Amino acid sequence: MEHDANQKPLTVYYDGTCALCSLEIGYYEGRIGADRIDFVNIATVPMPEDLTRDAAMARFHVRRSDGSLLSGARAFIAVWDSLPKWRWAARLAHLPGAARAMEGAYRVFLNLRPGLSRLARRLGATPRTRV
Repeated sequence: MEHDANQKPLTVYYDGTCALCSLEIGYYEGRIGADRIDFVNIATVPMPEDLTRDAAMARFHVRRSDGSLLSGARAFIAVWDSLPKWRWAARLAHLPGAARAMEGAYRVFLNLRPGLSRLARRLGATPRTRV
């Protein structure tokens, strides 16, 4: 991956067809420090060579400025590390065993995500991209 001098420290890949995901990303975009994050709706852009659309739709991914790709709980921790008012959560997540426990919880959440997204839609959340 080439380095762009204008590249932001963190790139977040999210599923814009998911109402719940769009709601969450909208929340993060409104936080102090979000201007340092590049939010990429994977439903509307070409994918980088090292991340397939299927993989990106299946799990939350972020890319650090060094090119490393993180997914799942570690990706959320990277986002929290980038947002000043969420650094407390990142510090907790860095405690021994916390990231592993979070990853387990995230895997459970992935099974619930389709239903939660439908519920979010019924409650008024809208995806950024129509399917």
